[in-house]
Amino acid sequence: MEANLKSGFVTLIGRPNVGKSTLMNCLIGQKIAITSKKPQTTRNRIQTVYTEESKGQIVFLDTPGIHKAKNKLGEYMVNVAERTLREVDVILWLVEPSNFIGAGERHILEMLKKTDTPVILIINKTDMVKREEILGFIDTYRKEYDFAEIVPLSALRGENTEILPDLIFKYLTYGPMFYDEDTITDQPERQIVAEIIREKSLHALEEEVPHGIAVTIERMKERGKKGIVDIDATIVCERDSHKGIIIGKGGNMLKKIGTNARYEIERLLDCKVNLKLWVKVKKDWRDSDYLIKNFGYRENEDY
Repeated sequence: MEANLKSGFVTLIGRPNVGKSTLMNCLIGQKIAITSKKPQTTRNRIQTVYTEESKGQIVFLDTPGIHKAKNKLGEYMVNVAERTLREVDVILWLVEPSNFIGAGERHILEMLKKTDTPVILIINKTDMVKREEILGFIDTYRKEYDFAEIVPLSALRGENTEILPDLIFKYLTYGPMFYDEDTITDQPERQIVAEIIREKSLHALEEEVPHGIAVTIERMKERGKKGIVDIDATIVCERDSHKGIIIGKGGNMLKKIGTNARYEIERLLDCKVNLKLWVKVKKDWRDSDYLIKNFGYRENEDY
């Protein structure tokens, strides 16, 4: 490797639903983090790798949205997000285009004031506003904090996102690559598969149910040399009434989730998939330390 390459860690932070996962997927050029219009879609810290041969490597950390926690899972998610601020080289803070800075943003501003890390402000969803309004939004935030850069963009449409890697490299130091050039994520395949099933559940289900679901992969095995992967997965919910909603009339909802998930898992694994889904009830699992850890949310593990 040449000595003039830069590398470093960059975290994406912001309130729930500001488009962090969409932006990260856009920068990587591949879907790794799941997305939905429902808040708290991202629960764990997801690491993806952007490599540019002539410049170096950026390791992105997509974090759960920072919000007022209502249960132990919520506390875990917020702790994960806040802890990353102290461990990275650059912070990307995503906000929605607005002249009003609400309580959630103020809370994040207070956290940023305690760090010396360069902060790039991303004003996302510019496709939702008039172009001439954007300068006003920039001005509103510029008065609050000394940002390293301010970038208006639309992650969903990929508008103005191409300038971000170069801006980030500006603030990274020279050093070795952390991952091989062809690495895109540190997420095990099983975890990505579980997240895809959870995403399809989020898309298909009613407002209240999705927050209370987790997905566990019981079995994931290649079938001989036939190029088929058998996957057994369980959708865990908090109430018996939720179980009925997830299964649906005559099993229709579960079938829909399974079909949508299988299509995307086949694209991920590049082979045929035989997916079997079950639904189990674990009452109030989001407030159980044991079950939170059991479902893969382990806050104190080294990354």
